[in-house]
Amino acid sequence: MVAEVPRWEVSGDWFDVCKCNVPCPCEFAQMPSSGDCEGVLAWHVNKGHFGGVSLNGLNVIALGSFKGNLWAGDVKVTMGMFIDQRASAKQREAIQMIFGGQAGGYPAEFAKLVGEMRGLEFVPIEFEIERNLAHWRAEIPGRVVARAEALTGPMTPPGKRVQTINPPGSEVGPGAVATWGTATADEVDAMGFKWSWSGRSSKHIPFRWSGPEAAKVRSKASRRKSRGRGK
Repeated sequence: MVAEVPRWEVSGDWFDVCKCNVPCPCEFAQMPSSGDCEGVLAWHVNKGHFGGVSLNGLNVIALGSFKGNLWAGDVKVTMGMFIDQRASAKQREAIQMIFGGQAGGYPAEFAKLVGEMRGLEFVPIEFEIERNLAHWRAEIPGRVVARAEALTGPMTPPGKRVQTINPPGSEVGPGAVATWGTATADEVDAMGFKWSWSGRSSKHIPFRWSGPEAAKVRSKASRRKSRGRGK
């Protein structure tokens, strides 16, 4: 299947707002603050193509929930996905191939973490990222609101951001730089997911993916197996 996929590349902005305390332990490949996590994941493609199909400017939102340490190797996410309704038929097909994992690259590895997909809809999606990362926002009118402001504190220099380099639980792949924020709104009522809170964790991470080659990303469980074979 992957051999039939054209060369593709997408880059842009990703962020989430979730149930965890600041900072979300999942980003450090640890157990969620309350043992489970629910949240909104939002992507904006600044620049991208799937073969000859441009994907510039398109948005994707996912809703997800899981129990346990997502990166331990035995936890699966329940997810629902929304794709920008502005996408043409060819763009919709390309986005589904990439984000569904069928086109290879890092999303193919992330797709292995999904156990149940509750649905896929094409909807209007609003997306906003402040250039200096002071705040970020995504919204599906009447169904999803995700807003956050950059985390700051008494020892944070003015205009600087609180960041983690190479977080071990990055949702967008290896080598990431996560900018931490505090959610000012996390409201969902869609696809059987429903919650509303604020003041919890958020993070922004730029992403750059390409394919169709598969990314080399290993869970804790696979690393343990590798160490066992080496003994």
